[in-house]
Amino acid sequence: MNSIHHAGLPWELGLAEAHQTLIQNGLRSRVRLETDGKLMSGRDVAIACILGAQEFGFATAPLIAMGCKMLRVCNLDTCPFGVATQNESLRKKFPGKPEYVENFMIYIAQELREYMAKLGVHSIEELCGRTDLLKIKGKQSFGRASLVDVSRILFKTDDSWKKKDSSIQKDDVFDFKLDTSIDEKILLSAFDKYVSKSSSAPFKSIELVKEPIHLKCVNRSVGTILGSEIQKKYGNILSENAFEVNFTGGAGQSFGAFIPKGLTLRLCGDANDGVGKGLSGGKIVVKCPKSFKGKTDENIIVGNVALFGATSGSTYINGIAGERFCVRNSGATVVVEGCGDHGLEYMTGGIALILGKTGKNIAAGMSGGTAYILDENHTLYNRLNQEMVKMVTVTEEGDINLIQQLIERHIEETDSQKGKEILAHWSDYENHFKKITGK
Repeated sequence: MNSIHHAGLPWELGLAEAHQTLIQNGLRSRVRLETDGKLMSGRDVAIACILGAQEFGFATAPLIAMGCKMLRVCNLDTCPFGVATQNESLRKKFPGKPEYVENFMIYIAQELREYMAKLGVHSIEELCGRTDLLKIKGKQSFGRASLVDVSRILFKTDDSWKKKDSSIQKDDVFDFKLDTSIDEKILLSAFDKYVSKSSSAPFKSIELVKEPIHLKCVNRSVGTILGSEIQKKYGNILSENAFEVNFTGGAGQSFGAFIPKGLTLRLCGDANDGVGKGLSGGKIVVKCPKSFKGKTDENIIVGNVALFGATSGSTYINGIAGERFCVRNSGATVVVEGCGDHGLEYMTGGIALILGKTGKNIAAGMSGGTAYILDENHTLYNRLNQEMVKMVTVTEEGDINLIQQLIERHIEETDSQKGKEILAHWSDYENHFKKITGK
């Protein structure tokens, strides 16, 4: 509570500074500024726009319009109004409707129109940056408030940037060089060739590119644009491995982010942060090159926040993942040979099998899903965040069969030596597996 009231700065300060600094550096027309943080009325929106905002984010007010009563128990999974909970019986009590939020936003827009009419402006574009329409109160609410100089917030800036609005001036838009990306340059053209030859969905696995594509760290979000085109064309009808692409080298951030069902990406090498972010039904395989001589369960092969927000699909990682592994996983099946701190945080669904060591604070805020972890030294309990989960030694036949099946798939996809060792000496490893689930 102390932090809520005394930490951080109001959006007015950050917004005004960002707006003015961008203008001074000739960059204002290249971006759109959005602000949020307790915007509750059309008046708030008008002030934000005057200080430089063009887009406005709302959270608390629409949440209350949907039925939230601000009990502040979101993290306990006990919300009695079904807003912030995975408990099905509580979710049935959710009173909200989309129309409530729609109605709230209509009133916000109407109030904003009224303020704009009083100020004599016709559009958001015209209102943006018009700090001459604001003034500082002559008499402050209390004495100390008058000691704060806020005049720089209302500094009048040059409006010439509006004439170079990025939506109409193509030469002023930053070039992200998407046309040179792996997806645009190679993958989409290969996909288009297949589609032009066959209008129906593939009934067997199709290798879109015959030779493995070499990646470098500058190749970010590889497979994401291809995945979006596959989803547009086929929806959810494809079988696993319908389209396959092989890669080598070191992938940049967000390798395979959001890829859908039917798309499989196989990487022989390593990858940066964000592997499989928002995975949506696809499959990702990351394995070590045959030339690698070290132990996979002792070496990191993918970066932080792998599988963040994954909803479905599967991933097999032939090595250790970095920190915050599988955070907010809600449905994907993942096998990895170790992970860093804060793994499985806020997990609500899916299955994670970890065949090695984990960092501290494992399973913090985990309210659903199942994790199986190989705890060879029986020290996992010391690293487990026990607030919302329980841990037991694996003894049920169903759990044992599932673990073995996942290891077999992991070996099939990555040729994992660790997986082979476990299955070959199952009796030695069986009692070292722990099962973690929500309480």
